[in-house]
Amino acid sequence: MVEGKKIVKTDLVENYSFSEGEADFFLSYHKERFIKKRQIISHPEFIAENRYYLVKGTFKSYVIDDSGNVKVISLAIDGWDVTDNSSYFQNLPGTMFIEALEDSTVLQVSNESENFLKKHSHLYEKVFRMIAERNCVFMERRIISCLTKTAEERYFDFAKNYPEHLRRIPQNVIASYLGMTSQYLSRIKNKQLKKLN
Repeated sequence: MVEGKKIVKTDLVENYSFSEGEADFFLSYHKERFIKKRQIISHPEFIAENRYYLVKGTFKSYVIDDSGNVKVISLAIDGWDVTDNSSYFQNLPGTMFIEALEDSTVLQVSNESENFLKKHSHLYEKVFRMIAERNCVFMERRIISCLTKTAEERYFDFAKNYPEHLRRIPQNVIASYLGMTSQYLSRIKNKQLKKLN
C-alpha cells in the first residue's frame, strides 16, 4: 500500500471505526496521485469528475472576474478535500479553477466510485456525509464572517483558527480569500506588529 493510503487507512481505523478490511476496500476505490505545485486539477466549463482528499498539500479554488482579477473561493490543506462541488455532484460544467499551491499528495475518487461506496456500505456513506457536513458548516461560517466582520476581524480570526495556513499559503492568496488586497493585509499585519512593540 502506498504511503498516502497508509496514512488515511490509519485515520479511518482510529477515527471512523473501520476494520482493516473495510478501510482497504474503501481505499481500493481511491487513486493516490502526486500533484505538482501550480498544477490545475479542475477548470471552468469542464465537468469535475473527481474529488480529492489532501493527504499532504494545499490548494486554492478560484474564479477570474471580467477584469482578470483572481477571486479565491476556498482553501484546502492537509486533511481536507477539494472539488468543484456543483460540477461534481450535479454533473454540470465547472465554475472554478482548482490549483495546487505546493507539491501535494492526494487520494482521488471519482463520482461514480463515491456513489458505489455510498450504496455499498452505510459506514462509507457516513464518512462522505461527515465530510460534506464539515464543508457546509465551514462555508456557512465563512459567508457569515464576510457579511458581518471587518477586514481586520476576518484576518485575526483566520490567523487564530488556521495558523498553518499562514505559514504555507502565500499572502496574496490569503488576502484574496479574505476579500482584501495584499497591500491592505500588509497594513493590518504592520499595525499589529507596532502594537506588539
